Amino acid sequence: MAKRTYQRRSEDDRIKDLEQKVAELRARMERKQRKDGPVLKEFKKVQKVLQQFAGTAHQHARADIGNMVDAFSAGLARQIDLVPDEPRRRSRAPTEEGW
Repeated sequence: MAKRTYQRRSEDDRIKDLEQKVAELRARMERKQRKDGPVLKEFKKVQKVLQQFAGTAHQHARADIGNMVDAFSAGLARQIDLVPDEPRRRSRAPTEEGW
């Protein structure tokens, strides 16, 4: 058998790997601390049901409904990925004349 050759990773490679792990852990912590966690859990279930419904629609010659459900599902997935800001409250803009 041939002798195996090992190549040690450089310090820069090790640092880069550790920085990547730290970034992944920070992202994971942020996901856990989101207030809309239950929404994210339910979204996976909804997404699965929507995909099944779209598939059924396509199989039964209702591509229009299937495409509509696919588009809705894609838009919903994009919105889920966004982190919501604090709720915005509408307020009246201060007027100069005090109306």
